[in-house]
Formats: sequence, C-alpha cells, structure tokens
Amino acid sequence: MLNAKVCCPREKVPWPHPYPAGRALLLLLGLALPLILARAADPVAALDRIATKDGELSIQPINHATLVLGWKQLAMYVDPVGGAKRFTGLPRPDLILLTDIHGDHLDAPTLEAVAGEKTAIVAPSAVVEKLPAGLRSRVTILANGQRKEMLGLIVTAIAAYNLTPERVNYHAKGRGNGYVLELGAKRVYISGDTEDIPEMLALKDIDVAFVCMNLPYTMDVEQAARAVRQFRPRIVYPYHYRGSDLENFKKLVGNDLGIEVRLRDWYK
Repeated sequence: MLNAKVCCPREKVPWPHPYPAGRALLLLLGLALPLILARAADPVAALDRIATKDGELSIQPINHATLVLGWKQLAMYVDPVGGAKRFTGLPRPDLILLTDIHGDHLDAPTLEAVAGEKTAIVAPSAVVEKLPAGLRSRVTILANGQRKEMLGLIVTAIAAYNLTPERVNYHAKGRGNGYVLELGAKRVYISGDTEDIPEMLALKDIDVAFVCMNLPYTMDVEQAARAVRQFRPRIVYPYHYRGSDLENFKKLVGNDLGIEVRLRDWYK
C-alpha cells in the first residue's frame, strides 16, 4: 500500500494565489458577498426585486391569484391556497391579504397551515364569515375604501367587482377587495377579482400593479389593457390570467406610455 503522505505531498501555495483563475474566483466572491449579506434579511426567495427607498420589494408568483411579497423582514401572502407545500422554503407570513370568498382566493385549510401565531390577516367581512373561528380573532376587516397602517406599511382596500351584466353574479360590488400597499415610498396595487371599474381607473401613482384577466369571471385582455393605459402603473404583472393571450395584452398596453409589462409564469 502506498503511503498517502509520500504519494500526494501537500504543496505550499504562496499568497496571493499565483493562478489567474484563483484570483478571479476570489474577486467574484468578494464582490458577491456584500450583495448576499444585503439580501439576507429579505425573507422571500423572489423571482423579481424592485428597489424602494427602504429596502427591496421582492415578488414571487405562486399560482393563479396567489403571490408572496417580501419587504424588509416582512413576508406577505396574497390569497394563499393550494396547500402548505406550495409555500415550501418560504417563511411563515407576517401578513396575509385575502380578497374574495371563492376557492381560488380563500382556502381555510391552507390558511390554517401557513399562518403563524402572530400572522396578521386583512380581509373584507364576507371573507371573515367563512374563516374558522381560530383565525377570525386576528383579522382586520377592511371595507372598500378603508385603510389601515400596520407592520410599517399602509394597506388600503380597493373595490373589486363586475360591471358587465352577464358577469355581475360572479363578484357583487362591496363583497371583495383589491388592495393598495404603501411601502418604502412605493405603491403596489393588487386587483383581486374585478373588471375595469371606476375605482381602478382612478388610481394614481401606482408603481407596481397585479391585474387580473380571465373570462367569464373578471375581464378580458382588451378591458385589462385599456384599464392599465388609464391608470398607468410603472410596472404591471398580468396575473389570474388562465386562458388569456398575454402577448396580445402586452401589445395592447404598448410602450408609448412608459408602462413596463412583465410576463411571468403563474401556472408552472
């Protein structure tokens, strides 16, 4: 048997490393470390990150109407459904926003599985009525137009409903909420289930918007594009879009108003 110490003697390596590849690797690690440390406080493994005046806003699509936002040390879930496995690797939410009573927005078993003891929940009263008793005590009820400062941000409930006669039975006015979040000098709009209602068209200074589009339940691509061109968010994500032509939506929004359309896969 060969003596390993004789076979493979340890070679003394001078410092700094004499090999260019080694120097390049060390340089890359040195440049990356501050970025890694800066993002360590962000709880969400995000697909997209948007700078605010107080840390980054991180965005993680989950599925259909469900998404997770991260800001500073906060994790915010929007309409968590589909079971706890969908949120594997993500922290428990500090805040949950619920928009409507339908199963693609409200799933009590998922809520009970993902919510921690200190998780705050915001919802309209129609949703609260459907929640298990154990969750109701932590809910802040917001009706359309009401706002609440909590966890270092401001949450405003925006109306979400149908206008088209053959669709009004899906989402009655006053039942559901969209939301505007104000954080780090940014305004984030989450539409919930709605058409291009006056309350949406009247929005101002929206930095990031999540806009629904799917028939017959909400609005079609043309309605959604017209609405976006009216209230002019700086960045818009189509979501809740099953069956919709996203490329057509992007084309209809156009690039003449400075609106960035970000297409992401919500149905992986």
